[in-house]
Amino acid sequence: MTRGFVVPAGGGKHCEGSPGRFFDLKLLVGQTGESIMLFEETMPAGTSSTHHLHYDSDEVVWVLEGEFTFKIGNEVFSGGPGTCAFLPRKVPHAWKNNGPGTGRALFLYTPGGAGRYIEERFEHPEPMSEADRDRERARHGWEMLGPNPLP
Repeated sequence: MTRGFVVPAGGGKHCEGSPGRFFDLKLLVGQTGESIMLFEETMPAGTSSTHHLHYDSDEVVWVLEGEFTFKIGNEVFSGGPGTCAFLPRKVPHAWKNNGPGTGRALFLYTPGGAGRYIEERFEHPEPMSEADRDRERARHGWEMLGPNPLP
C-alpha cells in the first residue's frame, strides 16, 4: 500500500469533458495501491451515463448538487444533495442529472480498476472509434448494455 496523502482543495487533475462538463480526478488508482479511485464530476442538466455494469468494481455516487435519478438493477431512485447511491459490481446501472441546473457528484470505485478507464480517457484524449472504446472498457471490466434507460 502507498503512503497516506492529502489532496488539497482545488487539487487533483482537472479534466475538461463536453461543454459544461468537467472532471476533477482526486484519488488515482496508482496512488491508492489500486484500492479506490475517486473523482468529482460537474455536469449540465440532462447529462446521463450509459447503461452499463462493472465486473470487478463497486461504484458509489454521492450527490453534491442537483437532482439525480439512478437505475440500479430494476429499481429506480431519485435524490438531491446528500443522496448516496451504491452501485454493486455486476449489477446493471445508469444515472442522470434530471434537475433543472448544474449537477455535481462524487464518484468512487472500489477496488479502483474500473476507475482506471476514466483516468485513461483523460490521459489519452484522442478520439476513438466505438469498437476501440468498447475494447478499452472491456479491458477495465466495463460492459456497455445500451443507452441510458431513464427518461
